[in-house]
Amino acid sequence: QVQLVESGGGLVQAGGSLRLSCAASGRTFSNYAMGWFRQAPVKELEFVAAISRGGGTTDYADSVKGRFTIFRNNAKNTVYLQMNSLKPEDTAVYHCAATQGASIGRVYNMAREYEYWGQGTQVTVYS
Repeated sequence: QVQLVESGGGLVQAGGSLRLSCAASGRTFSNYAMGWFRQAPVKELEFVAAISRGGGTTDYADSVKGRFTIFRNNAKNTVYLQMNSLKPEDTAVYHCAATQGASIGRVYNMAREYEYWGQGTQVTVYS
């Protein structure tokens, strides 16, 4: 079992920044590829960003490329999502997820590929 706890959400004006954190516990963090997903009201869960076990490979949704950065600190068992130039359409509950990746360099961008999920943190961007 892996437990995931997100933090760092909040209310921010359009154009501002937030950094989300996801702290993992329970198993060896470096064995898990990580991802961030988001869900806005009345919308489906949407892929945001993913990072490989070793941190050397990342992937982003087109809607956040150039604005969001995913990175991890395996020594601190934490994955981060730095969000810059936020837009009202980024408003959603953001969830981190973990999957025991077979390859150290692989990333996963589909929700069904992830085994463990956090409860989420709310991000609200106002114009």
